[in-house]
Amino acid sequence: MSASNANIFKAIDPERRGTSFEEVVSQLREMIHRGELRPGDRLPPERDLAKRLGVSRPTLRAGISSLAAVGVLQPRRGAGTFVVEAEGPPALDSSALRLMASLQRFTPAEMFEARRSLEMAIAALAAERATGEQMAEMSEEITGMFASLDEPEQFLVHDMRFHQTVAAASGNRILTALMNMVATILFEVRKKTVKRARDLKESAEMHRTIYRAIRDRNPAAARDAMRDHLMLAQKAQEEEEEDPSTDYTD
Repeated sequence: MSASNANIFKAIDPERRGTSFEEVVSQLREMIHRGELRPGDRLPPERDLAKRLGVSRPTLRAGISSLAAVGVLQPRRGAGTFVVEAEGPPALDSSALRLMASLQRFTPAEMFEARRSLEMAIAALAAERATGEQMAEMSEEITGMFASLDEPEQFLVHDMRFHQTVAAASGNRILTALMNMVATILFEVRKKTVKRARDLKESAEMHRTIYRAIRDRNPAAARDAMRDHLMLAQKAQEEEEEDPSTDYTD
């Protein structure tokens, strides 16, 4: 499907429109689940899609950015926004893990420990297997981080994309899918607090250290750099969460 087949996009119910970009995210995900949007499909142009959904362009843009950050959509400069191709890692829905977290009262420390265990192994594999193209993508996301130090929400999008690229570079689709499932929950929590972030430059530097270890084909250094970065990320999120009611079950 291309942008020309735009009749499948229906306006969001006015009674639900007040929840902003989350309804855009929900509607697009439902269309993918129903098969109305398939891997490789291109979304209509931003102006047309915003009109069809009955939302503002900034609201649509935020929804698309959120889906891009978790690997559902892929913006391509000069070409449009596409549903991610199916040959990548399986896109595991994080809702089951979120429900389990709610029932079992998983703690933030447990979620970060799980992510750290997965991503340390992933970084080491990426140092052995990353292609030149994947390393170029990592470098591009780091450039984006440094360019958005004053825009925490955009920084977080580049951050998430960097980790997804490292995961893809591991060559293990199961590890990648599990990492994305855990990281999606952490991303959804962090985006509520990231405006209070005070460590973005240090975080960008640590991402660059991970990248350099992968580029140098040094699995041990990549593993250690990922561990150090995620320890800092956990500390940063704890400092940002001024509201004690914020948890991983929202």
